[in-house]
Amino acid sequence: MSLFSPIKLGDYSLRNRVVMAPMTRSRADAQGVPSPLAVDYYGSRADAGLIVTEGTGPSPMGMGYPRTPGIYSPAQIDAWRKVTDAVHARGGRTFLQIMHVGRIAHSANRTIPDPPVAPSAIRAAGEMWTDSQAMQPFDVPRALELAEIPGVIAEYAQATRNALAAGFDGVELHSASGYLPNQFLSTGTNKRSDAYGGSIENRIRFAVEALTAMISAAGSPGKVGMKVSPGMPFNDIGHEDPLPTYLALAKAIAPLHPAYLHVMRTGIGAEAALREAFPGTLLVGGGFVKDEAKKVLAEGHADAVVFGSSYVANPDLVRRLEHDAPLNQPDASTFFTPGPKGYTDYPALAG
Repeated sequence: MSLFSPIKLGDYSLRNRVVMAPMTRSRADAQGVPSPLAVDYYGSRADAGLIVTEGTGPSPMGMGYPRTPGIYSPAQIDAWRKVTDAVHARGGRTFLQIMHVGRIAHSANRTIPDPPVAPSAIRAAGEMWTDSQAMQPFDVPRALELAEIPGVIAEYAQATRNALAAGFDGVELHSASGYLPNQFLSTGTNKRSDAYGGSIENRIRFAVEALTAMISAAGSPGKVGMKVSPGMPFNDIGHEDPLPTYLALAKAIAPLHPAYLHVMRTGIGAEAALREAFPGTLLVGGGFVKDEAKKVLAEGHADAVVFGSSYVANPDLVRRLEHDAPLNQPDASTFFTPGPKGYTDYPALAG
């Protein structure tokens, strides 16, 4: 197989195996409504086999960063519909990544006064940006009560319905990068003693139940994927020996037949282990260049390859990879700034 050969992914046939990674771009408004610039940003990248959007909040409680989008209000749904229309007009496919931040939040970035929620009341080390107060420590979360957890899972299901109403082809459950499902998975952030904490079976329960609810809401497992990042310490996630947890998670979701499992490679060999444990479609991302991507596909270690920052700077990345054309280099100083600079102003190849 090659990067440019078609692939069956869930309910869809994709024209290539180049996937655009979900990447926070911080261009939504204060109410979580995607900017009109997002129409051009995503639409211009529709040559990808699949676009997975930036992390998008399922509810006001799930929000924590400045200028990130949601999928819980009519205005948000309407704005996203313009994005999906632009992608589909060019023959592309796009899944919305549903991201509940859990404890990774600050009150200055939220529209509600409530403290953030997490498996346990453990504050994340570090700081985050706020537009009104610059860098601030993460807020102290409160632990979710056992009786509240079904309501949070229901938010994932409703976000799935909203995403499909906005025209998305499917959704991705963000269980990586230190956000809420990852907080349940991690031994460093989950100190619960009930059915959602302690043993591996208990710690994977939240992610499995959320995925199950999303599949039910979508009406098909082929419209729902999941992202994981075993061993990634981002957002103060610590985990003693993470691989057994993620192998158990992969085996638990396999009977649900999700569209794919998206693995961020983190240097501990998790993608190879999950390739063995998960019989479905495997997407692998994490700093790939073309030759590496070709190799991982040729060796059967992935079914498609996820490209991140190279997609920030190259709206026509597929064409550039096909023709071995040089790539624009991304400007990291504009990754999270408002406005078009570093977002919709990178040039495509001439001709």
